Order: sequence, then structure tokens, then C-alpha cells
Amino acid sequence: MKRVVVVEDQTILRDLICRLLESYPGIEVVGALADGHEALREINDKKPDIVVLDIMLPQLNGVEVLRQLKNADRKPDILVFSAFPSKNVVRKVLEAGIEGFIEKDANLNELEVALEKIAAGQSYFGPRIVDIMREIMINPSQGDSLEELTPRERQVLQLIAESCTSKEIAAKLDISVKTADTHRANLMKKLGVHDVAGLTRQALSFGLIDNPQQLN
Repeated sequence: MKRVVVVEDQTILRDLICRLLESYPGIEVVGALADGHEALREINDKKPDIVVLDIMLPQLNGVEVLRQLKNADRKPDILVFSAFPSKNVVRKVLEAGIEGFIEKDANLNELEVALEKIAAGQSYFGPRIVDIMREIMINPSQGDSLEELTPRERQVLQLIAESCTSKEIAAKLDISVKTADTHRANLMKKLGVHDVAGLTRQALSFGLIDNPQQLN
């Protein structure tokens, strides 16, 4: 019996995935989370065999979850499940270590095949993901400015792009407002932008968000 945790912020989709997985023989869903921070706690507590992980999560996105799981004592196998497989996102999750990646518009059979292969110790990547992986192999040196940011700066960037004020960021990350403002200024300097809209565009290009509220 393979124990699975599902991490997806859309309630209806999360519930549907859980119900579907529970119908598969040999699969037991032991957790269903909507937030990256909660997911890390649940994964460390339940120690599942497989995690079905969305990338676009509030507050702490899936890429950061993967970064923190990479050095875990008992790292689960990861199936990324995302609607936005940009080259940056695919590169980052591959670097963090995953066993599979399928798009959200994949059919149910593909999800079942992916889980079967991962449960058997193999890997599975959807057709579009394989194409992106080939593009990355052709241009392996093509990087982005995300590597220049500290883990805290990446968190602050995501929260800024989610329309959080410095006061809200300070409260969420348990830092002072002055420190939040300093992170904001450092981000603008490192990324070469001059306003929140610019930071939001960068967060979007990095795959940290999928709903650029500041640009509406």
C-alpha cells in the first residue's frame, strides 16, 4: 500500500484528486493540503511514499517545498501536477529532484499511469514536459535571476506578487516591517525593476505565481 499526500490549493480539484486516488488499488491518501507550509509539516509528520504536488501554492510555492524536501531524511517520491509548465519551472523542479511531472489538462489515464510507474520505482513525464526537458538539454546554460535570490527573498517576492503589503509580509514571515521593506528594496535592485508591477512580472516568469493580481 502506497501512502499519498495531495497538495493542491483549489478545493474542488484537490477533493476530486483524492477521491480518484482512493479508487486506485494499492493507494491510500493520508493527507490533503492547500498550503506549502502546511504541506511540509504534514509530509514530515506522515512520511508518505508519494506526494502529488501543485507548483502554484499560496505563501510557499511548490518549488520552495521541493527545495526544503530535497535534504529530508526520508524524501518521498514527487509527482508534480501543474497547469503552468514553463521552462523555468521545469528546470527548477528537476534540479530539486522529482520522479514525475504531468499537466493539469492531462487525462485521468495519464495520472493513473504516472502513479503506477512512480509507485513501481520508475519515473513519468508527460509529452509536453518531455519537450521542455529537451529544450533545457539543448540550452543547459540558460539560467535566470532566481538563483541570485536567497530563500527568504524568494518568499518575499512571492508574497509581494500576491498583493501583500510590507505589514502583511512582516506578519506572515515573523519579521519587522523595516526588514520586509529592506527585502523589497533588495529585490528591486537584484532584479533590475523599479516597482511592484515589475516584481510581479518577475515572479510570474519564475513560475512563483500564476495569477498576477498586481497587473490587473
